[in-house]
Amino acid sequence: MAARLRRARLLLLLALVAGAGIACAGESAVQVTAPRGNGAAAPALAAAPREAPPSGNTLRVFNRPVFTFRASAYGVPPSERAKGVNARIMALLERAPEGQVTVESEGTGNAVKIDGSIAFIVTEGDVDAAYGESVATATAAAVERLTLAIEETREARDARRMVANATWAAGATVAYLLALVAWRYISRAVTRRMLKLAEMAAGKVRIGGAELVSRGRALLFARQLLRLGFWAFVLLVTYEWVSFVLRRFPFTRAWGEQLNAFLTSTALGMLEAIAESVPELVVVAVIFVVARMAAGVLTRFFDGVQSRRIEVDWLDADSARPTRRLVTIGVWIFALAMAYPYIPGSGTEAFRGVSVLLGLMVSIGASGIVGQAASGLILMYTRTFRPGEYVRIGEHEGTIVEMGVFTTRVRTGLGEELTVPNSYALATVSKNYSRTVKGVGFILDTTVTIGYDAPWRQVEAMLIEAARRTAGVLSTPAPHVFQTALSDFYVEYRLVCQAVPSEPRPRAEILSVLHANVQDVFNENGVQIMSPHYLGDPAEAKVVPKARWHEPVAKAQG
Repeated sequence: MAARLRRARLLLLLALVAGAGIACAGESAVQVTAPRGNGAAAPALAAAPREAPPSGNTLRVFNRPVFTFRASAYGVPPSERAKGVNARIMALLERAPEGQVTVESEGTGNAVKIDGSIAFIVTEGDVDAAYGESVATATAAAVERLTLAIEETREARDARRMVANATWAAGATVAYLLALVAWRYISRAVTRRMLKLAEMAAGKVRIGGAELVSRGRALLFARQLLRLGFWAFVLLVTYEWVSFVLRRFPFTRAWGEQLNAFLTSTALGMLEAIAESVPELVVVAVIFVVARMAAGVLTRFFDGVQSRRIEVDWLDADSARPTRRLVTIGVWIFALAMAYPYIPGSGTEAFRGVSVLLGLMVSIGASGIVGQAASGLILMYTRTFRPGEYVRIGEHEGTIVEMGVFTTRVRTGLGEELTVPNSYALATVSKNYSRTVKGVGFILDTTVTIGYDAPWRQVEAMLIEAARRTAGVLSTPAPHVFQTALSDFYVEYRLVCQAVPSEPRPRAEILSVLHANVQDVFNENGVQIMSPHYLGDPAEAKVVPKARWHEPVAKAQG
């Protein structure tokens, strides 16, 4: 109901516009006198002057531009000349029985006369020399427009003609309203049919059993497209109806002709621009096709280097992936630079302004992104990390899963996957536990502090025994124990060994097993681990006897 009410209001408003045009024409008709013809204006005469000086300089008779004064005459500025000539012409038309326009040559130019009386003079300064006009051609055009304006003033005083024009306008209005109603019913039928087709087509477009376009989105898109087409047709018909109604009445005829000329010139200009842009678009298409082919060839080459099918001295497999990305980006940037002059509108100030704005947005807003990308490239080309290696970056450690341009993904083995910004990875101290090992695997290390009362040879043997019991720790190279510090109350021992798990097991899991074995071995030998801090010698050694290793966990009561 609300939609119908809105449509009724719209139609009523359009009808009022037409009525206002008729009333305006009727009121203006009383101002002047003069008769002639059937009132149809030639499109060529409706054209406005090619130059756009101040509007006050243009002589208008019955709302139609006749001539534009560009220079002063006898000390009178152009705007005052236009006002004075307009008043003189209206006075001449009121008393002139015929309204015949003639031209006579004067000392300062050509005098345009109405029934022998001078209306205005066309001087050399009034000529638009930039377009090759002369006094003769400018005078001829002014006479033609003035003659048409006089004819329209006469038509406005002819009651029979005005009634006929109003009848044409009313008939056009009725036809316009009927066209809108018919178009409404036609659009409903077309919309129902197109929505059914869109629903059927959306269900059939599938990839791997999944719908490529959902039914809801397809129906929404089709509905919006049909609605856009409906209102585009309504606006076009309304535009033509307003133009037709305005051209029926002498006072508004110039407006209607301008509307029609604007629509025609705009449509022709668009078609002409499209036709002129076709060769340039072909060049742009060729440039991008060649760029795509070059990028494809380079991608296959770098993929071959990465998979070690192709071997070159200047590039290794680890650097092939980032190099491929850089080269591909360079190819497309070069293609864009080559195609830029051929893009339609690239030479306009608006296009250049948008380009500058985008450049500022990228340079100001994407500085952090550029820094991340530069850090990622440095990490890749310096081979600081490689996928599959176990590293420690700052306080985080784990296996490198993927090295991207902006971030590096690290899997800790504790159910976590860390995303480390490349700028952070480059700025902090990192440890690589996989780079110095022989073959596949990583370095495993742990630290314990033992009192001075325990023989250091025994402590080293116990640590090596714990490493031997840990599944995945290699016997070759053999584990090593280093005394890294002689503190006030204890010695700090560090066990370093190489681990190659027999199955995919994270470093955290193997390190946990190693710590468990270290505790077992030290408990078996009655040696107390002083970590983390030493406070004093207890009455008994803080060790767990083997008989208590497997005691059951107490169950909660209640």
